[in-house]
Amino acid sequence: MATGGAVRLGFIGLGTMGAGMAANLQKAGHALVVHDARRAAAAPFLAGGATWAETAREVAASVDILFTSLPGPPEVESVAFGAEGIIAGAAPDLAWFDLSTNAPATLRKLQAAFAARGGHLLDAPVSGGPKGAASGRLAIWVGGEAAVFARHQAVLRAIGDQVRLIGPFGSATVAKLAHNLSSYAFNLVMAEVFAMGVKAGVEPLTLWAALRQGAMGRRRTFEALGEQFLQHRYDPPAFALRLAHKDVALAVALGKEVGVPMRLASLTLEEMTEALGRGWGDRDSRTPMLLQQERAGIEIKLPAEDIRAVLDAERKAG
Repeated sequence: MATGGAVRLGFIGLGTMGAGMAANLQKAGHALVVHDARRAAAAPFLAGGATWAETAREVAASVDILFTSLPGPPEVESVAFGAEGIIAGAAPDLAWFDLSTNAPATLRKLQAAFAARGGHLLDAPVSGGPKGAASGRLAIWVGGEAAVFARHQAVLRAIGDQVRLIGPFGSATVAKLAHNLSSYAFNLVMAEVFAMGVKAGVEPLTLWAALRQGAMGRRRTFEALGEQFLQHRYDPPAFALRLAHKDVALAVALGKEVGVPMRLASLTLEEMTEALGRGWGDRDSRTPMLLQQERAGIEIKLPAEDIRAVLDAERKAG
């Protein structure tokens, strides 16, 4: 543990994401103790005054705050456990922020072992990609003890411009997994949409420009969720399900006509057809989203003022 009042930071994992984040910590004037599976990855940091540690245990034993940025659960476990791991070297009250995209089950195992040493593990996955890691335009979602988060929030802001405590330990990882799943699922839907549109005769740049002008293209990706779905408000409809069903059916039919497989679009049509069968045709077009809530055994219903407060806070933040 560092002495003399200066806070020392440890950083393990200087790869695609970690290098940018560690560089921003160093630019902010923080003293770093670094470790990576490849010592060559640490060269720029050592040149800037960082200290090299031969093992993860050595890093943990010499710092007040520890960051890990690793590919996934196996790599985090490998640096955490064992005679030369983080947990073996951790002093009481060490704050460990795992910036990796991890598995909730792995995190629970790590937290139990780390807490037994008197340490504080917070899951802190990031979003913004390598460019965001390098520029500091990065979202950091944190799950864990609010007091520990508050104590070290200023350090986190040297890494990312959007730092938020999501809730209890593990909750930030759930948010990150939800975010990434939505992103990649959207990509695959767009692949179907563009394959259909281009094969039906529309030039791809023109199609892209047109989609950006539509109702969905003009707004931020998740903003529409606040209007009906999150409020559990489907009446009166902003756009009726029966009309939306017709549009999706026409798109799926066009895909078949031009010989484009439409797997995800067909599944969307199936969900909308089931909702129509419930007698929801004159309700809002988002009503099929209720089906998944039923299957999961949950109900999502938020006050409109709470949603407005989130949107207002985002607009004020720029």
